[in-house]
Amino acid sequence: MFILSYLVHQVNMNNIFSINAIGYISVKDAVREFENHFKKDVTLPKIKPAILFTNQFGRFYEDREYNINDLLKIKFVNEKAVENNYKIDIRPLKNKIIFKDRENQKAYTLKNGEKAIYFEHQLFNFLVFENNNWQYMFGIDKRLSKVTPGLVEIANSIE
Repeated sequence: MFILSYLVHQVNMNNIFSINAIGYISVKDAVREFENHFKKDVTLPKIKPAILFTNQFGRFYEDREYNINDLLKIKFVNEKAVENNYKIDIRPLKNKIIFKDRENQKAYTLKNGEKAIYFEHQLFNFLVFENNNWQYMFGIDKRLSKVTPGLVEIANSIE
């Protein structure tokens, strides 16, 4: 994520790098590619963390070799505050990642009755849950730990 933040900064300051060169496009276009690939709509959260973002990008990863790692990545960054990093990864349930028995893992129940798992990692705090046959993984920079409780509220905004 730091590299992406740096590239965003360079794009805006020097026009040297292109986000498209590393595969990122508008969120709208990335979502459209993802939905077309799976022939199924995906719903994004209606709210974001209560922090300032200057840029957002999307990317659809298609695993053409094994067909098990297809996913949509959405990144929100702030070119002036590198800790303002938030990401959303969405993948089909058939290819979900299992997050069991992690240290300091907390379980939540979302308003739709689904379970969500919260855990901390080296650089990000994550909330992972399932909704409408998709696995969602929200990640927020650890330096923004005061915002982390809002991840459950954000998950609940998906209808």
